[in-house]
Amino acid sequence: MSGSKPDILWSPHHPDRYVICDSELGLYRIGPSSGAEETTATLLAINSDTPYMKCVAWYPKHEPECLLAVGQANGRVVLTSLGQTHSSACKELVGKEFVPKHARQCNTLAWNPVDSNLLAAGLDKHRADFSVLIWDVSSRMALDSGASANEKLRLSLAEADSGSVVTKPLYELGQNDACLSLCWLLRDSKLLLAGMHRNLAIFDLRNTSQKTFVNTKAIQGVSVDPHFHDRVASYYEGQLAIWDLRKFEKPVLTLTEQPKPLTKVAWCPTRTGLLATLTRDTNIIRLYDMQHTPTPIGDETEPTIIERSVQPCDGQIGSFAWHPSSQNRMVVVSATNRVMTDFTVFERISLAWSSTSSLMWACGRHLYDCAEDSGGGEGSAERDIATKMRQRAGSGYGHDTVQLWRNHLLAGGDDPQLKSLVFLPMMVTHMKLCAEDLELKIQGNKQSLVYSGIKNIVKTSATESRRSWSGSEWQTDVPRFHSDERCLALRLCGWISRGSDIDVETFLRSLEQEGEWERAAAVALFNLDIRRAIQILNTGASTAKGELNLNVVAMALSGYSDEKVCLWREMCSSLRLQLNNSYLCIMFAFLTSEPGAYDGVLFESSVAVRDRVAFACMFLNDVQLPRYIDKLTNEMKGAGNLEGVLLTGLTNDGVDLMESYVDRTGDVQTASFCMLKGSPVDVLKDPRVQCWIENYRNLLDAWRFWHKRAEFDIHRGKLDPSSKPLAQVFVSCNFCGKSISYSGAAVPHQGRGFSQYGVGGSPTKSKVTSCPGCRKPLPRCALCLMNMGTPVSHCPGTGRSEEKVDLTRENKLAQFNNWFTWCHNCRHGGHAGHMLSWFRDHTECPVSACTCRCMQLDTTGNLLPADSS
Repeated sequence: MSGSKPDILWSPHHPDRYVICDSELGLYRIGPSSGAEETTATLLAINSDTPYMKCVAWYPKHEPECLLAVGQANGRVVLTSLGQTHSSACKELVGKEFVPKHARQCNTLAWNPVDSNLLAAGLDKHRADFSVLIWDVSSRMALDSGASANEKLRLSLAEADSGSVVTKPLYELGQNDACLSLCWLLRDSKLLLAGMHRNLAIFDLRNTSQKTFVNTKAIQGVSVDPHFHDRVASYYEGQLAIWDLRKFEKPVLTLTEQPKPLTKVAWCPTRTGLLATLTRDTNIIRLYDMQHTPTPIGDETEPTIIERSVQPCDGQIGSFAWHPSSQNRMVVVSATNRVMTDFTVFERISLAWSSTSSLMWACGRHLYDCAEDSGGGEGSAERDIATKMRQRAGSGYGHDTVQLWRNHLLAGGDDPQLKSLVFLPMMVTHMKLCAEDLELKIQGNKQSLVYSGIKNIVKTSATESRRSWSGSEWQTDVPRFHSDERCLALRLCGWISRGSDIDVETFLRSLEQEGEWERAAAVALFNLDIRRAIQILNTGASTAKGELNLNVVAMALSGYSDEKVCLWREMCSSLRLQLNNSYLCIMFAFLTSEPGAYDGVLFESSVAVRDRVAFACMFLNDVQLPRYIDKLTNEMKGAGNLEGVLLTGLTNDGVDLMESYVDRTGDVQTASFCMLKGSPVDVLKDPRVQCWIENYRNLLDAWRFWHKRAEFDIHRGKLDPSSKPLAQVFVSCNFCGKSISYSGAAVPHQGRGFSQYGVGGSPTKSKVTSCPGCRKPLPRCALCLMNMGTPVSHCPGTGRSEEKVDLTRENKLAQFNNWFTWCHNCRHGGHAGHMLSWFRDHTECPVSACTCRCMQLDTTGNLLPADSS
């Protein structure tokens, strides 16, 4: 417009046309460019016949087409068009002028969206005139729509005007005031919201003598949310106000923009609650997403707002306009050179993971579900730790509290990440067994020994002895070290069995049965039995699955010489690194190393930690062994390798190692079971351990493994009595207030809908049909009308008797069926067995005239546990 920045009006009839209003009116058509995804704008017509434009409004109906109302600086409102072939109705309106009594600037125009013949104009203040004038652009159209007697009188006066100039408005509102913005309320076509000089006013055309108003400075740019007709936005300088017309006393939300003033606000017509604002001299548009958050009546809480900004172009933005039908589409015009930008405001993408690792996301009006590809190869879900934990929980992993060694069969498999778990439960068992055998030989009590690792066990001095090679002619003696602590460490590493001293034959046979020929040969060699090592390699080579090169390695071992300088040592030192198997490699490293310098064995990372530790306990002296154990412990803690528990034990150092493992893998399942089944009470109280346990319990509940979670809680309560939850609700007598349970406490059953409480303990005790304190009768069951506490034999009205499986099972079912149960909403209830039977066939409460849907109040009440089988 003249002397101001341009504005954009999108056509209400054509989705590809809009008008740019500046010193002249320009009609453009927008469409895709040839061979590209971008759009181009084509100029269709220009109208320069209406100078001094201050505001423009597009006629909302399809006919007459492309009719515009232009407000001028002198207060006149002119109807014009843009190069269209005019129909008879349009010819009667184009060129018509509406002139106020006193000349002053026209600030705003608004067509009535229903009674489209009504055009509201907002003018500057004049002391003897009105600022809100409502014109009837066609008196004939108003008469046909059924006007009242007063309206007909006004129309007759308007028709008396000569020619195309109309000087008598249909309504005059807002005397001795200024109007800066206007909008018709969508909820009622007779209501007009006006931003006056110092207040927001709602005028009702059915009674123009009264108005509803609120004093405020935010009187510019009033606009109604097209999706929520009671929500209105307005602004003043750099402050944005959001109003609720149902509570019009004050704005429900006030937002402070940048220091520069606002120039335009507009609600998105295709998106609920999305408001765009433009600040003067800026290249960004701010978006406010009003989130729907229902609150109780009377609560004065601000709506949830998500704020973000978009930058559609580099230069300063003159104005913008939402597309009336394309979702989140917007056209922007620059402030200086009329460069137009057509772009789409992309929606925020919301992601949601289900408890079974299904992914779903929402974008705009679309909801997407990530379907797992069942094609060849393992899917990503199979590699996800949550999926693995769920599968292991379903198979009973960790719930065998007697034989811990069985759990590793459910955890390891072929996954390299879980190979270290295979040894962990077995190690805990060995620690407890060894503590029983050696508690009198080692300083410290049995309790501390059970939870200690090799790092804390191997601290005393060892006796050095020199042993020669078994069954060989070599005279060289190899120094070895022995002590009770080192013997215990060898047992924890699995090299010697319980009750044996240095005999490793049992261990070697178990390795041969598992087909670990290289490892068995290395263990035999480290025990200075090279003939046994050669025999193991030859046996492995002769088996169906054995490697043929084992015979070659056996032949190389047979040529071993104990001379310091010889061709055999020289060749083995250079070729051992070319071997693919790490155990074959460390065998030659051992044979070619000097006594005490065994780095080639100790720092071979692909060799199991327990084998390297066992080797160190046999061949390192009292100075070397602690250093190596400390270094290896720090390495295991940094990598989160669970084999390091062999060194740290289930102590505070073990918690540090487990924390690193959880941070790396997210496997709170293994961390919880390991800490519960092998840690002292003081370690269980560590906040990190409690966090893992609670997270795993929440996972079991999310997977609907409620039985598994109950077993987990029972086992946890046995090991840590402080973890047992306290009773939160008690069943008390309505008359005397005392507990009606013989035990004095109730056993809660969690749930939103029904609460259930057992009373009287064992079913063999006497019946509890009255309060033990005052002997008043207990409430009656809504179904059987018997007092609470009466044993349940069958459910009335169902004709079904409770199944009797065995005595223990029958007693448990009978005890549960006797429990008190009631709805938190309607307070009606009865015996648990009766209530469950009733809601198998009904949805509403069994009490007459009560329509409460009790079971549906509990979101999990109708779900079956996933581990029910």
